Amino acid sequence: MKRKPWPTLTLVASIAACLSGNASAGDAPVPQTAPYKDRIISSENLAPLPADNDDDANGSGRPRAFHMQLDASRNALGDKVYDESGMSAGGFWESDNYGSFSIDASMFHTDSDRFGQRHWGGTATLWQRDLPVAGGWRVDSGLGVLNTPMLPLQRNQYRFVLPSVPLAGASTSWRNDANGLVVQASAGRSGLLTGTRMVGFDATRGDVESLGAQWSPAPGWTAGGMFLGSQDTILSPDGIGPAVATGNTRAFLAAAAWANKMSSVQMNVLTSRDGRDDAVGAWIDGATVNGRYTHNYGVFHLDPGLSWGQWPISNDAEGGYYRLAYRFARWNWSVGVDQIKSISGHGFDGTYANAYVRYQANSTLGYGGSLALRHSGSSDDFNLEGFIDKRTRWGQTRLQIDHARTDISRARYWQAAIDQSFPIERGARLNASLSTEWQDDGLGHSGHSHALSLYGGYDLSERLSLDGNMRWTRGDGPDARRGLDANLGLNWRLGNRWVVTGAYYRSLGSQRSPFVLDPLATQAPFVSLPRNRSVYLSIRYAFEAGQSQGVLGGAPNDASGSIAGSIFLDDNADGIRAASEQPAANVTVILDDRYSVRTDASGNFNFPRVAVGKHRLTISPDNLPLPWTILDGAADRQLNVTVRSATRIDIGATRPR
Repeated sequence: MKRKPWPTLTLVASIAACLSGNASAGDAPVPQTAPYKDRIISSENLAPLPADNDDDANGSGRPRAFHMQLDASRNALGDKVYDESGMSAGGFWESDNYGSFSIDASMFHTDSDRFGQRHWGGTATLWQRDLPVAGGWRVDSGLGVLNTPMLPLQRNQYRFVLPSVPLAGASTSWRNDANGLVVQASAGRSGLLTGTRMVGFDATRGDVESLGAQWSPAPGWTAGGMFLGSQDTILSPDGIGPAVATGNTRAFLAAAAWANKMSSVQMNVLTSRDGRDDAVGAWIDGATVNGRYTHNYGVFHLDPGLSWGQWPISNDAEGGYYRLAYRFARWNWSVGVDQIKSISGHGFDGTYANAYVRYQANSTLGYGGSLALRHSGSSDDFNLEGFIDKRTRWGQTRLQIDHARTDISRARYWQAAIDQSFPIERGARLNASLSTEWQDDGLGHSGHSHALSLYGGYDLSERLSLDGNMRWTRGDGPDARRGLDANLGLNWRLGNRWVVTGAYYRSLGSQRSPFVLDPLATQAPFVSLPRNRSVYLSIRYAFEAGQSQGVLGGAPNDASGSIAGSIFLDDNADGIRAASEQPAANVTVILDDRYSVRTDASGNFNFPRVAVGKHRLTISPDNLPLPWTILDGAADRQLNVTVRSATRIDIGATRPR
């Protein structure tokens, strides 16, 4: 019997014949090569991730998760040393017909008299989101430590900020996308969020309630109103928090907006009463997009003593403003002017103007600067800034120089800073800032200070990582800061569900920046905080189930990735988190209108398992310090999650410009 040739030899012979081009007519015909076909599989069609290698099954049913954490710390506030210990827990679960539920709770005990006679503290919040009901309604409801809800019209403020108010109570928001109707309400005990590592809520002796609605009465038109009231509000119980108004306050906002493809106008009327005086404010904001140019303009009249609930806002001013911005190709510039008059005669009376320009010379180099001028009577103050952005193999670098001068006191300030974002390997992240400042108060006193800031983390191994931020400051002179601010944590993953964290925290307080000149910016009063230090240890247990059956925002067996990021106070408004810029803690981040988390002490948030594809991320600007806010474009955005990868996003809060 004749043996057949080996298949491999036959294949090699065929290839050789094709390459030689000398195959004779008697040779066997060569099979025709099939046309090329793209066989790349899109991330949406990838097979699901394999089940985690864990002793217990992921379970079945809808996604759900739970975590519990035990904490202990030794703290020092000024000259007082005290111990603090507690427990926090949280989680979420998604139902078939009742939306998603999430809970966050903490309880801690302290032996310090910082909290008066209250040696126990903590918070608890239960959220139900995206509950469908008859008539096309969707409902979000919360119970526990919350913030008063904000209408979309209330958030859409170009020049003025109306904050939300923390409370311990209940909140609900009903929306109907078919007709644009939104109804919101909340009620509870007013208070302030406190704490460094563990969040607490210090209630005042007063109540707060809100009621609002928004609708679309005609095509292109939106109208709405919000009532906010508080009773018997007092100052922060520990005496070092931000000051708020006292007594009974009532405020009502009415707003109407019109918009088409090119222009929009919003009219606002605000009335407030604090038990003694009535105040009225009215302002109109307009915007027009004309090709590459964007115009923003408005007029305002804000009585003295105008407030939003117990929170003071811009007041005792009337006038108008205009902004012109241009963005095309390599150029990005804007100019603006405000004409302001004090109604009482005791506030700012004059002109405020600013200008900004940035030119992108090539793909790796950009430069520009800004100028702010404030003129009142015989006083002229200014702030001048110049910067260079350069991208190299070492990452993104910004070199910036600031100079500010006040005319009355003849005080002068200089600051030079370099910010560096390093493109280091996966599993590592590092931003650094180095600055030096020189000041002369005009009275014969001068001083200087230097600061080094670091922000980032490093995965030392698969189970060990280091995260945090640090700021070292050294200087002399009456206004100089000295010492170390640090928030460092070492995370050790003991198993699939257990994590041990050790952290060191230290803060020496804060002060106003001399480079902010905007007379309409609501500035919290300067408070020199005492030294605050703590050494912190926590043990965390985390459980997730339903992973192989469903992921956040996806269908059963979908492939998944994750979303992580941070919220920070963007001092230079460049959209990049510099190491010297402060985090924004306790800010609510919502995924797909269903799942919510709060930023931690470092401003970070995380959604660990999210379906591949497009998702909506919404930032609620609650608990941001005035006058910081997150504009609509940054607060509501679309993200694309790819399989087995972490989508990272840093979101900067800015001051009104």
